[in-house]
Amino acid sequence: MHNYLDFEKPVADLEGQILELKKIEAGENAVDVTEEIQRLEKRSRDALAELYGKLTPWQRTQVARHPDRPHCLDYVNRLITDFVPLAGDRYYAEDHAIIAGFGRFDGQSIAVIGQEKGNDTQTRLKHNFGMARPEGYRKAVRIMEMAERFGIPVLTLVDTAGAYPGIGAEERGQAEAIARSTETCLNLEVPLVSLVIGEGGSGGAIAIATANRVLMLENAIYSVISPEAGASILWRDATRARDVASAMKITAQDLKEFGVIDEIVEEPLGGAHRAPAEAIDTAAERLRAAFGELAELDSKALRQARREKFLAIGRDL
Repeated sequence: MHNYLDFEKPVADLEGQILELKKIEAGENAVDVTEEIQRLEKRSRDALAELYGKLTPWQRTQVARHPDRPHCLDYVNRLITDFVPLAGDRYYAEDHAIIAGFGRFDGQSIAVIGQEKGNDTQTRLKHNFGMARPEGYRKAVRIMEMAERFGIPVLTLVDTAGAYPGIGAEERGQAEAIARSTETCLNLEVPLVSLVIGEGGSGGAIAIATANRVLMLENAIYSVISPEAGASILWRDATRARDVASAMKITAQDLKEFGVIDEIVEEPLGGAHRAPAEAIDTAAERLRAAFGELAELDSKALRQARREKFLAIGRDL
C-alpha cells in the first residue's frame, strides 16, 4: 500500500479492494478471484491515469513533496559509482543538508551536489529537511571550484523548500553565501547540469541550479516562494496556498513555456514515488544527453552560453 495523497482517494479505495482480494486468494480457504483482481487493477490504472492527466498546480505541489519520492541520495546511490562525499566548507562547519562529492557517472568523473531531505524522522532532522545553511552553500562553492580545477563536469540535484531562515544562518551570511554560490555557477568553465527532483525553493534552489541545462521532473515545482508563504503574505491565510500555486506558475509545464527550464523529465504513471527506480533511470537518460551536448563546447563557450541563457529569461514575455 502507498502513502496516498488526498486527491488519490478513488485509487486508494480500488487498491484497497485489490489487496483484500489477494489476501482471500492466498488464504486457507482460497477462492479464485483472479478475474475480479484483474478488473479492479485495470480500473485502478485508468483512475490513476485520469487523475495524473489533469493535475492542478497544488496537486503537483503535493506530489513533489510526497514522502516516498526519491531524494538526492537515492539518485546518487543508483547513478553514481565510486562516490566519495566531501564534508565541510573550510570556514565554519559541515552542513548535512547539502550532499557533495565526486564519483563516476557512466564511467566518467563527475562532481555531484544535491539537497537531501531525508526519508524518516531521524534523517530528516540530520539533513534539516533539505534546508541548507550558509556553510552548505560554501561547501557547494568549494566542490564546484575543485571540479573546475580538474576539468570535471558538475551535476546538481535540487530538492529544497528553501534555504534555512534561522537566526544563526542569517548571522553567518546566508544571503551572501547564496549569492556567491550562484556567482560560482555562472562563472564555471565546465559543464553544469541541474535536475529539479522535488521542490525548487527560491534562492536556496537557484544557488546550485544556475546551470547550462536545467531539467525538471514532470511533477516537481520551482518557485520564488512556497505557496503557503505566498498566501500568508498576500492574504495572511496559508490555507489559500492552492490559489497561489496556480497564480505563481510553479509547475514544470509552465516553466518550460516561460523558458525558465530547458526540459521536462517524464515520471512513471502516478508519480516518481510509485516507481523510484524507473523515475531515476529515465532522468539518467536525459542527463546523459545533456552532458553529451555540452561536451562539444569549450570552457569559454560554456560560461558564455550559461550567462546568456539566464539573461534572456523573460525577455520575450
